[in-house]
Amino acid sequence: MDVQKDQVRGLRERKKDDARNRIADVVIQFMADASEINHDVVAETTGISRRTIYRYFPDRDSLLSTAFTRVREMAGNRVVFPKDEQALLGTRSIYSGLDRIAPIATLVRSTPQGRAMRLSQKRERQESYLAVAADAVKDLPEEDRVLATAVLQVLHTTVWLEMRDHWDLTGEQMGRATSWAISVLLNDLRSRQGRPLSPDSR
Repeated sequence: MDVQKDQVRGLRERKKDDARNRIADVVIQFMADASEINHDVVAETTGISRRTIYRYFPDRDSLLSTAFTRVREMAGNRVVFPKDEQALLGTRSIYSGLDRIAPIATLVRSTPQGRAMRLSQKRERQESYLAVAADAVKDLPEEDRVLATAVLQVLHTTVWLEMRDHWDLTGEQMGRATSWAISVLLNDLRSRQGRPLSPDSR
């Protein structure tokens, strides 16, 4: 009897996951089409009821956040917010993953809808990088801790489009360059002994 309940529960969860993925895929398609993204148009396009979509995603941010998570999953299972310094240094898999979904990754970096998707996870992103960088920046003045952490985050995930467009680099090459840069910065941050980032800082 318990096995049967587990099977039913498993089937229900698979149906939910399938619906969520269909919704996320439609949101991504709207980004490509430069269409307005809201619950009504998603319901109309997917055939999933508006009520169900609101149950899964109660507001626009949650809808966009799920779509952005779906984009990251498409790029590979290592394209996630880092949990430790080793993951922070592991940029090759991230940039190679973005190469694999280059058309979508470009839209995420260059359209208003893509920007909205990225901003939907701003809090989660900040919390992750602040936690990972905390040890390296702990002796800096408070403002400099944020500045240093922001630079580490940009190198870890954000420079893909610029390096691709302006330098014709592959994800593998970007990974080598950014991993080196992050390593240099972490070493510098630990050797500063509380000195501010700028020589002229007071």
